[in-house]
Amino acid sequence: MLDRTVTLPEDPEELRSFTARLLAEVKAQAVLIEKLRHQLAGHRAHRFGASSETAEQLQLALETSEIAAAAMTARMKLPDIEEKDKPKRRPIPDHIPRMEVELAPSADACADCGGRMRRIGEDVTEELEYVPGRFIVNRIVRPRFACACCERFIQAPLPSRPIERGRPGPGLLAHVLVSKYADHLPLYRQSQIFDREGLDLDRSTLADWVGKTTALLEPLADAIGRHVLSAEAIFADDTPVRMLAPGTGKTQTARLWTYARDERPWGGTAAPAAWFKFSGDRKGQHPKDHLARFRGWMHADGYAGFEDLYRTGAIREVACMAPSRDIAAQCPAGQCMSGASSSTFTGRRAPRSPKRPSAGSRNSTPSRRKPEGRHQISGSRFAEHMRPRSSTTWRSGWPCNSPRSRANPRSRPPSAMP
Repeated sequence: MLDRTVTLPEDPEELRSFTARLLAEVKAQAVLIEKLRHQLAGHRAHRFGASSETAEQLQLALETSEIAAAAMTARMKLPDIEEKDKPKRRPIPDHIPRMEVELAPSADACADCGGRMRRIGEDVTEELEYVPGRFIVNRIVRPRFACACCERFIQAPLPSRPIERGRPGPGLLAHVLVSKYADHLPLYRQSQIFDREGLDLDRSTLADWVGKTTALLEPLADAIGRHVLSAEAIFADDTPVRMLAPGTGKTQTARLWTYARDERPWGGTAAPAAWFKFSGDRKGQHPKDHLARFRGWMHADGYAGFEDLYRTGAIREVACMAPSRDIAAQCPAGQCMSGASSSTFTGRRAPRSPKRPSAGSRNSTPSRRKPEGRHQISGSRFAEHMRPRSSTTWRSGWPCNSPRSRANPRSRPPSAMP
């Protein structure tokens, strides 16, 4: 509308409609300009700024721009428009409790003729509301009874509690744990939130609750670990986690090891589960201790710490194809692919494009960080290493977390693999 000359209409209704469309287009362009500004600033910081700039921080910048655009719309009283890239409004889930409020006219008779009004239908509007969390006190009263004839005394026993001689109930403990470990809300911030409700719960008190509750959950975690390690095939991976280093004022990189069992792709009946273990570093001794009782197939990446597990013969490797595509992308043309079919490296995701060398670089080969562990292979050795062991080991186009056979992917378990 803004890129062509338009004659203003003379009719008042048409003029109001034209003004509304013009305001809507101005709003859309203002929102787009604000988003592009924040995206450009985020990309510049991501490319040239500190390495701590992450996708989450870019999302925060976009969130700020969208809030500013919504505030501008409210102040200017602009009409709402449906953006193409805006997520569609989904219905409110059925499991959310409904509190129905019916608004009926105050008069039962028609205002024109005085006739009796009859119901012909209704309009329903659902509004999502939030009731702030509130604390309650469970007063457990146990009356004491004494015999009128003798000195016998009876009283109902106190029910089992998560922390003996403690105040917190199971719901409060669950809330503290979920807030700390799932929502990343430190205990001192939770203490401040509780203080707004008039509850004096010090951080040290909450820490004592968390420590005692984790001891209660250890049998459950051990049961999950036994269930995962009893499978014929598991998936293993590790994730870096920033951990405070006391006394240094800095953080160190810890590891969260994940071992998953999921037999649904080949028709297994066992429940899927994931077992997590934490360590302060990435030494290979940690997975060796975690998987000391496991016997079977393990689908993992090329981490060198897994090599000792494969050498024992108790654990058989199911290699991940994603690292192989990255290695194939960084090798000179015609060297990595000798003796191996190029379709071996075909997957759902294209190899990453290597970075361009700097202008002053003497070597025209793109500079990339060397892969770690057993994937430090080049030339014909790489092609020999990555050649499929049999026709049923890999299949072009499979995702790297689905160990299936070529003949019938959903009917053969990993034990049928060679």
